[in-house]
Amino acid sequence: MNEPSVTVATAADRDAVVATFVAAFAADPALRWFLPDDATYPAEAAAMAGSLFDLRAGHGTVWVADGGAAVAMWDPPRSPGGPGVEHPPQAGRFGRYQSIVHTKFPQTPHWYLGVLASHPEHRGRRLGRAAMAAGLARAAADGLPAYLETSNPGNVEVYRSAGFEVVASLHVDDLPVWIMKCDAGSRRTTS
Repeated sequence: MNEPSVTVATAADRDAVVATFVAAFAADPALRWFLPDDATYPAEAAAMAGSLFDLRAGHGTVWVADGGAAVAMWDPPRSPGGPGVEHPPQAGRFGRYQSIVHTKFPQTPHWYLGVLASHPEHRGRRLGRAAMAAGLARAAADGLPAYLETSNPGNVEVYRSAGFEVVASLHVDDLPVWIMKCDAGSRRTTS
């Protein structure tokens, strides 16, 4: 099997990233909790993916594998008063989720993996891990931990295999959430 090609995303990757996001999260517990209506899911998920991509792409913190078959969208660390990814306030269930979950993250500098998605047609090729590894390498180079959250119990072990550990768990209404941390010295990019 060939090594995946991982690149920093540009505006030219937006459509592929949006398509991967929509397909990858069609049955995801959190996305379907935010967007429960089957009839409106494709359009709403596409709008969400486009917005998340647009917020991060200009920071050089979105990586795609094999032309967008997988994507990792990261927020770089913020320094006090410094630049960073500015997420506008959200409404509805997504806003409720953000307001509860993100208060559990540290106030100290860290990298944040906001989105990791692999298109279902390409799962099993380790493209998501390859895209994620680029952000983990940046966090390690900065000597900073990386954080993420997941609401998919199956993903907890996947992230553990990459060096993350659960540091908190909570519920937002009936949605379970695990917050995970990967210290700079505990990265696993192979296995």
